[in-house]
Amino acid sequence: MSLMLSSLLLTSCGIYGKYERPENLPLEGLYGENAVEDSLSFASLDWRELFTDPYLVALIELGLENNTDLQTARLRTEEAQVALQASKLAFLPSITLSPNASTGSFAGTSTGTTYSLGGSADWDIDVFGSLRNAKKGSEAYYEAQKAYEQAVKSELIATIADSYYSLVALDKQIEISRETLEKWRENLRVTEALKQAGEYNEAAVAQSKASVLSEESSLLSLEQQEKALENSLNAILGRVHQEIERSDLFELEFSSELSTGVPSQLLTQRPDIRQAEMQLAQSYYVTSQARAAFYPQISLSGTAGWTNSSGAAIVDPAQWLLNLAGSILQPIFNKGTNISNLKTAKLQEEEALLEYCQAILDAGTEVNDALCQWQTAQKSLELDTQRVEALESAYNSTQLLMKYGTTTYLEVLSAQQNLLQAQLDEVSDKYNEIQGVINLYQALGGGC
Repeated sequence: MSLMLSSLLLTSCGIYGKYERPENLPLEGLYGENAVEDSLSFASLDWRELFTDPYLVALIELGLENNTDLQTARLRTEEAQVALQASKLAFLPSITLSPNASTGSFAGTSTGTTYSLGGSADWDIDVFGSLRNAKKGSEAYYEAQKAYEQAVKSELIATIADSYYSLVALDKQIEISRETLEKWRENLRVTEALKQAGEYNEAAVAQSKASVLSEESSLLSLEQQEKALENSLNAILGRVHQEIERSDLFELEFSSELSTGVPSQLLTQRPDIRQAEMQLAQSYYVTSQARAAFYPQISLSGTAGWTNSSGAAIVDPAQWLLNLAGSILQPIFNKGTNISNLKTAKLQEEEALLEYCQAILDAGTEVNDALCQWQTAQKSLELDTQRVEALESAYNSTQLLMKYGTTTYLEVLSAQQNLLQAQLDEVSDKYNEIQGVINLYQALGGGC
């Protein structure tokens, strides 16, 4: 027996090995040329350091407590933890007790009661790493679920922040539209007065009325979008509809320079990349487990019992040895199935490696896109500010010129439309700048 076990141990070298991260991952130049690479990543900030608006902080805290998607992810992590605990307990022997009692009589004799207590123990000896691979696979699955939970958390924080800032931007758009509507109504009153004085005709009045109606319609659309977004955000927060307090768009400030860190930091910071790697590790251990199925399964078992019919314990050492010898099981006829299982496991491991590499590439693309969005919005915002100032001056000048009869109503109308569009563009670019910050923070793995 000892000679057989020694031989099997020698042939099992290499069946069990620890997962190691693959080399040659697609990290070189992942962030492109515009990235500000540094040892400290922007994503290392706690979300409270990035989002300092007190109204937004309160909303994020509420979402982290109430959101059903995050609660579901937490439950799945707990389920994986239970499965991991079960895989650890598989190393321990299993013990079964079988107590029994019986009463009977024969040919009118007095009734007799017999008691017996039996028990058995089974212990799988993990010589070839099957149980170890199963435990390591469960650990990888547990880590993957933890990473998934963190990914849901990061997505939730980003979604709440984006929705909040969208509402803030809509507030500013509605404010501009209401101010513009008042100007159009004032223009309509002036045009009607000039028509009464014989200076304007009915066409000018009709054009002014159309402008008022158009702005009223635009304002209704913006207010409808605001209500829909509030409803959506309340649902994310896990509560019924409530008014959402918020700040002014142009009072919100973020850092003027955001460091992306180095690409290798993504491997530990991005929860979806960690999840993909843990899925790769899990598939690695599944392959090792499939390879271990070609080797014998060794287990020890024993039985013992007591009965009052003889008044003594009954222990049979010969049976113990027989069970030990009979529990060395070598697969023979199911070898074809084992070969198929191993091939399938290897293919699935290759698939997991491809998905891991693709997750890294996708993350790099998201970082590049967010960085470009933020940088472009910053430049556009500077131009928008100058443009609004110039058009405000032009609008005021045309109003004065029309008052003294040196320009026409159409020129005033054109100047006002240009100013409105410039103001809305400024709001849009300010929101794009904030959204770029949020997207970059999430793309780098922040918020966890």
